[in-house]
Amino acid sequence: MSTTTTKVPMGQKIAFGVGMFANQMFPAILGIFMVVLVEDLKFTGLMWAMIYLFPRLFDAVSDPIMGFISDNTRSKWGRRRQYVLMGGIVMGVAYIFMWQLFKEDSLQYNFWYFFLWSVVFYLGLTLFSVPYVAMGYEMSNDFHERTNIMAIAQWIGQWAWVIAPWFWVIMYDPEWFPSADVAVRELAVWVAIPCALCAIVPALFIKSESTLDKTDYEPLNLSNIKGSLAKILESFSEAFKIKEFRKLCISTFFIFNAFNTVASLTFFVIVYKLFNGDAGATGIWVSLFGCLGALGTTFLVIPIVTRLSKKFGKKKAFLIAQSISIIGYILLYFLFVPGKPWLYIIALPFFSFGIGSLFMIMMSMTADVIDVDELNTGKRREGTFGAIYWWMVKVGFAIAGALSGLIIWIVGFSADVPAAEQTSAIEGLHAFFCFFPLIGTLVAMWVMKDYDIDEKRADEIRAELEKRKMKSKVVDVPSVYSAGHLISISTSNLNLLPFKQIDFSAKSLAEIKDLFAKTLNGKPHGLCFSPYVEGQDPDDKLSVEQIQRRMQIIAPYTKWVRSFSSSEGNELIPKVAHEKGIQSIAGAWISGDKARNEIEIENLIRLAKSGVVDIAAVGNEVLLRGDISEEELIEYINRVKDALAGFNVPVGYVDTYYEYYNRPKLAEVSDVILANCYPFWEGFSIEDALHYLRQMHAITKKAANGKKIIIAETGWPSQGAAVQDAHPSQINAMKYFIQTQQWADKEGVEIFHFSSFDESWKVKVEGELGARWGIWDKQEKLKYT
Repeated sequence: MSTTTTKVPMGQKIAFGVGMFANQMFPAILGIFMVVLVEDLKFTGLMWAMIYLFPRLFDAVSDPIMGFISDNTRSKWGRRRQYVLMGGIVMGVAYIFMWQLFKEDSLQYNFWYFFLWSVVFYLGLTLFSVPYVAMGYEMSNDFHERTNIMAIAQWIGQWAWVIAPWFWVIMYDPEWFPSADVAVRELAVWVAIPCALCAIVPALFIKSESTLDKTDYEPLNLSNIKGSLAKILESFSEAFKIKEFRKLCISTFFIFNAFNTVASLTFFVIVYKLFNGDAGATGIWVSLFGCLGALGTTFLVIPIVTRLSKKFGKKKAFLIAQSISIIGYILLYFLFVPGKPWLYIIALPFFSFGIGSLFMIMMSMTADVIDVDELNTGKRREGTFGAIYWWMVKVGFAIAGALSGLIIWIVGFSADVPAAEQTSAIEGLHAFFCFFPLIGTLVAMWVMKDYDIDEKRADEIRAELEKRKMKSKVVDVPSVYSAGHLISISTSNLNLLPFKQIDFSAKSLAEIKDLFAKTLNGKPHGLCFSPYVEGQDPDDKLSVEQIQRRMQIIAPYTKWVRSFSSSEGNELIPKVAHEKGIQSIAGAWISGDKARNEIEIENLIRLAKSGVVDIAAVGNEVLLRGDISEEELIEYINRVKDALAGFNVPVGYVDTYYEYYNRPKLAEVSDVILANCYPFWEGFSIEDALHYLRQMHAITKKAANGKKIIIAETGWPSQGAAVQDAHPSQINAMKYFIQTQQWADKEGVEIFHFSSFDESWKVKVEGELGARWGIWDKQEKLKYT
């Protein structure tokens, strides 16, 4: 997170809220000015629909890209502020030019002029809104403080909706302007300049830390655009796998966009239903509808829902608020009485609870969901989640605008036809106005009924995230590994022969990739098999289809595979490998769970006797983790050896090279020495990594007493945090693979590269670093091409 504090100074909250005023004022006035296009400039319903739909679709497509850029920006100003500043300026300029429309020009000219400038405006809106919203998500990690931040922001933002309706009065008052098209041309300037200034306030006053030293961000350059787009799609997929986030997006879509479908009809419903089509006779009643609703939100809805959220939780507050709004929608149907416009005021306090509480609650909930994502992936992606959430809103808003035009067409309404001659059309507009958002609200409430991130769960998630952060500050590597073992072992008598490794300094990235491809195509000795696909955990049952698919991918590139368990579908790995002509080291996963150990041991014995196991590995780093004692482990090893006597299957145990060095009995009991050697985890640079790998191998050789040695694991991650001088990156991962395979070929060392595929479940154990060791990514695509 961007902050380790839970309380945010009031000045920072207000600065964020001023940005919200701009974020809401622009679309609020836009919705009012849009009436001029139909009423005065005579745009058709189809033109109305296109103007609503296409620029917003462009905006919605650009949002995810902006979220990705914002989340991965390295600068001394942080990730967000510069974009908020630029976006505010672009919005202001485009808004002024967008409304310079003249009746004297042709309908087609005005349509395309407005259409193109609106695209520029929405580009500015994307530049501003995506990083701006992300700012709010990362301001605090406290469950209720997030609601407070959003409540203050929405309170300030609601004044846009208090002010905006009065533009209807001004636009159509001849004492102010001779015509509405003149009004929007001049008023656009007075709207754009102060709103643009408000938009840049967060950029100027909200604090942010430099991100120049961030090493785990994706590179932002033209050559990386294809990969960036793939990452964006991947982020979308990861976000929507979170059930709670799906619910927030879907429920917001139905409430906000059902409301907006009919919001644009407010002018027509009031003028034609209550005042028989006489716009001049409406006086302030059109303006009062929006103004009083916004005032109700400002002084009634936001304070009440904030208190409900703290007392009952965010979900219950949401459901209560939306239930109250349903009463308002029903009342509006009965209280729109011709000649008695004041009656609708009774419904407005109820009506305001729906849309008035929506974003305050939903934005606070989204911040909680972002914590879930960080727990799952190790990434902090406020920009991406904000972009996806608002993408749903904007695509829906575009659809809502198109539906507004469609509703006008369905009911047969026309501004050129007297009200008395289209009574049924006006009644149809009124019915849609009241019941269309009611239906959307009911659907949203049904979607949210089992949303389950409450305060208790949110606290547990934050505690786990803080635990990870504290852990990362204390040690540089996972608890089972630690640097310094090789340095603590005397290496003076290893008598390593000189070995000339590849000089990468003069090679380009393309040359290194080419050399990597040639090395991989040369069919290295072995790969550690990563079976778990996205969304799975080690306790999940593996299917034969996923084993076969992944084995098919790696089969051309390896002679051996190594598995780690013999249950929950892992027993399929050596079988499928043999079907592909690949030999296998099959493992039994040994832990402190004695019952599970029995299942693993018996399954491994059964597999070995069936002829699909070429080497049996009893346990993986059991002693390193401290799960059982050395004596207990030796009993398991001897038990498997006795069971496989006469089957010609060597039996060994996998652990770090220094465990073999410190425990001579391991070598005595093992038929083959299976050692894990990781220069990365011991903090050695990529330039020195092969030298130290050779030392690790030599140390294992001395401990082996003449027995066969296999390096059961070694590798280098492509992404994550550095461990002392060892830096994860794609180029370093390629270099390590190339030079270790070259050495293994020349020296006749059998080596298993870790690993075949990236596996996201390891984020929960080792952070992002643990999930990025594969040659193929989690989508089963070759990473180094």
